[in-house]
Amino acid sequence: MVFQDPHGSLNPRLRIRSLLAEPLRLHKLTPPDREQSAVEELLRQVGLSPATSEKFPHELSGGQRQRVAIARALAVRPQLLVCDEPVSALDVSIQAQILNLLRDLQQDLGLSYFFISHDLRVVRYIADRIAVMHQGRIVETGETDAVWQAPEHPYTQKLLASLPPEL
Repeated sequence: MVFQDPHGSLNPRLRIRSLLAEPLRLHKLTPPDREQSAVEELLRQVGLSPATSEKFPHELSGGQRQRVAIARALAVRPQLLVCDEPVSALDVSIQAQILNLLRDLQQDLGLSYFFISHDLRVVRYIADRIAVMHQGRIVETGETDAVWQAPEHPYTQKLLASLPPEL
């Protein structure tokens, strides 16, 4: 799982190496003598330097912390990542970097995402299929482009009509 607030989801008392090694140890995915190299590989996979492993979460930017959170989720070699508003706490330029990283990881690792967001443009960028919820119920599903171009449910229509025009 990748949470909205990477600062709140990372233990501030642990170095990044410990945060990433913990799931490897817990799930017995890497022998102890390969743990550090596995941590460094996870960091590289998300676009961070292996030197990042010696830092504490508070020493990183929000985008770097979110990359660490993604690396920690990847440590268990999942087929599915649940991403709960993973870019909403980041500024727009960093959002784009994280979204591009998620798309690259999806292609490279064959991942699927259950991506939760209120930002329809983010959803359109990242998702092949979309489910629109209203008052806790799914009211429309379909291929993202089809829902975007011809929304059937009145709530979906309102959501799309409320977006500011693209520049």
